[in-house]
Amino acid sequence: MFDELEEEKIDPSTYTYEMTEKLKFYLQGLLKHGGSDLHIKTNSKFRGRINGEMLTLSDDILSYKDGITLAKELLKGRYPELIKNKSIDFNFKLNEEYRFRANIFFQMDGVSAVFRAIPVNIPTMDDLKLPQVIEKFCNLKRGLVLVTGPTGSGKSTTLASIINHINEKQRKHIITIEDPIEFVYKDKNSLINQRAIGQDALDFASSLRAALREDPDVILIGEMRDMETIEIAMHAAETGHLVFSTLHTIDAKDTINRIIGMFPGEEQNKIRMSLAATIQGVMSQRLIKTVDNKRAAAIEILIRNARVEALIADGRDSEITDAIEEGCDVYGSQSFDQALLSLYKEGRINQEETLLNASNSADLAMKLRSYNQSINGKEVLEDSAIELKI
Repeated sequence: MFDELEEEKIDPSTYTYEMTEKLKFYLQGLLKHGGSDLHIKTNSKFRGRINGEMLTLSDDILSYKDGITLAKELLKGRYPELIKNKSIDFNFKLNEEYRFRANIFFQMDGVSAVFRAIPVNIPTMDDLKLPQVIEKFCNLKRGLVLVTGPTGSGKSTTLASIINHINEKQRKHIITIEDPIEFVYKDKNSLINQRAIGQDALDFASSLRAALREDPDVILIGEMRDMETIEIAMHAAETGHLVFSTLHTIDAKDTINRIIGMFPGEEQNKIRMSLAATIQGVMSQRLIKTVDNKRAAAIEILIRNARVEALIADGRDSEITDAIEEGCDVYGSQSFDQALLSLYKEGRINQEETLLNASNSADLAMKLRSYNQSINGKEVLEDSAIELKI
């Protein structure tokens, strides 16, 4: 269907950029309503993801011609790359406060695009209300720390707050390898070199190998996508570097299984031993709807200790969640259900959302019932005391 597009000449001097102005209008509307993603599709209405839900922003329909025009205006000389590969990643700057990570792709009706909002001002860990124990990961000298969760769960934002904390508090050399670059850091106490796959580097594996020769203290890998990248990342962690990265896994136990499962059977024992020795922490997060119709991150936190190391090394992954919960008071670790219960106690999420997102809803329901009974009993006692005082 798109073969005829290959013959079209790209001449940016002839563009009116009317479609780009329309795009900016919708991006500004998205931000005004606290949205995270703008979705554009040929022959469909403009939609935005706001508080986790896909909402229609207007009755305006994107025509086939306008979709192609928008792609040309945004990509200019890279438009032939879209024709060749059928999709393309890039960054779009709206203003001094917001950039967008974007992807344009072809689908059966024409062009579609998704724009993910990236604030220029990087939120702090306090802004994100992250558990205080996460600051410990910033102070590590070596090892592997992973942030996991589904797409759109805030992994990149959490990592950005961690990297920015190191940048502000420590004198380090930080190298980031991303596809594409999301948050842009300014050198503060640390020196930060950011490399984008395709623009500044060929791929994750080769750029990660190169990074080991560039005197880094901290390495951020946008995503560990393949065996080679994982293996080099663990080698970097073993040789005295602090390595941060992301995976699309639902919890700490699944993260360990996913990493080991990516390798052939005969290599899995070696990888398991290496992972047990290098992993320092796993933060797995999900965004939960709050009582004020916003979203908060519930974060499972695995912190390496002797028991966790032994469980990974011995292949007893099914016991990891128990180890996380039992290490809560001593190490500051927490399971998803413990994180949900904390959010509920803080009054940030209601009981329905708490149970809806629980890993073990029956067990968490019992804990909620016990907590609610203790609170109600306390209120009765306080009311009695007030009556007696009066």
